[in-house]
Amino acid sequence: MRTQTPRSIRRKRGEGGFTLVELMVVIVIIGLLATIVALNVLPSGDTARVQKAKADIAQIEGGLELYKLQNLTFPTTAQGLPALVSMPAGLADPSRYQKGGYLKKLPDDPWGRPYLYASPGQHGEADVWTYGADGKEGGEGINADIGNWDK
Repeated sequence: MRTQTPRSIRRKRGEGGFTLVELMVVIVIIGLLATIVALNVLPSGDTARVQKAKADIAQIEGGLELYKLQNLTFPTTAQGLPALVSMPAGLADPSRYQKGGYLKKLPDDPWGRPYLYASPGQHGEADVWTYGADGKEGGEGINADIGNWDK
């Protein structure tokens, strides 16, 4: 007597599974979808870096304004942005300097370089800027300079 297996378990000839061609088609489709997603997502990382630079510059500018309120002038170009973190040498009245500084930490730009500072600046009393992704003056898009005069 033959034992009978349920129909769903028995396999007929030609129903053994996926063929190599079918698997390759699926892999190609997945690869194409991954490429499309990557091309749409990667540029948003550049946009995020530009937005972070603008936010950092706004934070630094706030510290500079508070520094000026208490010390009656912006830090000199020679004193630079570190004057916002610790008291610089040569202050007219050191008692006016805020204990603990005006920023806890001076951020680097999103590309790992320090922000640039000049007082007096070319665009205002105090300029804070970064040269963008390429680290060179000028440029367009992701390589464009970002400064506190860009509002």
